[in-house]
Amino acid sequence: MQTRSTYLPGVPCWVDTMQPDPEAAKEFYGELFGWEFENQAPPDAPGPYYIARLHGQDVAAIGGPEDGTPFWNTYTAVENADCTTELVRDAGGTVVVEPTEVPGAGRMAVYTDPEGAVFSAWEAGEFIGAQLVNEPGTWNFSELNTRAPADATRFYNAVFNWDTLSFEMGESAFTFFTLGGYGDFLARDNPAIREMQEASGATAGFENAVAWLMDQSAEPDASGNPPHWSVTFAVDDADQIAERAEQLGAKIIVPPFDAEPVRMTVIADPQGTVFTASKYQPSQSS
Repeated sequence: MQTRSTYLPGVPCWVDTMQPDPEAAKEFYGELFGWEFENQAPPDAPGPYYIARLHGQDVAAIGGPEDGTPFWNTYTAVENADCTTELVRDAGGTVVVEPTEVPGAGRMAVYTDPEGAVFSAWEAGEFIGAQLVNEPGTWNFSELNTRAPADATRFYNAVFNWDTLSFEMGESAFTFFTLGGYGDFLARDNPAIREMQEASGATAGFENAVAWLMDQSAEPDASGNPPHWSVTFAVDDADQIAERAEQLGAKIIVPPFDAEPVRMTVIADPQGTVFTASKYQPSQSS
């Protein structure tokens, strides 16, 4: 299992979703991914905050109730949320929620980038974020969907010190945000990470990838898909997950399709929260 006990500053570390009906969301994701839940909201909170666990490890959270359109939110680890907030302002972003103490856990803040995509920062205390990642039923990657990739690159470089890495694999082209030194950080627990990624066909430097940059500038209609952050969960079988999600009341936005080296599907849960489910399956000829 790919477990985490700490996160390097500048690395996405946690995902959660605030839902109109958190109880229904808990039932859906529990059935779909096998998650078990524990409410860790304080007694005076307006609603629950369910920590989702798989194999006893924290993987995500569901909270609410939420009046607006629900979405999966991504938190990036930072050393100091106050300093990050100033970097966001200086780079042209907006502070939605000032740094706030989460008792016994850490400090959080919520922002929008210059295009309006919502993202969050997490200054860890006792709670580090996701303990299990990249396994079936857990968070795999977060993606920035943007119509101004050059502007987005400048903004997130100023805030998190991210660079970009672009490459092709099969017939697919990818651009990822990268953080210098992240591969070395991962290699402390997995010394063979570079060799493993090279054997699977990954380009040099991919060990530093922390998020996916998805260019939407060629899309003809901006109104139906504004800039936003989204999330991908790893699964054993994208086709089976799509079928099961539909049985549980979800809507399949994009049916399962191949995009080397993965097979993926885009799903809206019963309350409209969109996410991607992805099965890693590199070409047998690679």
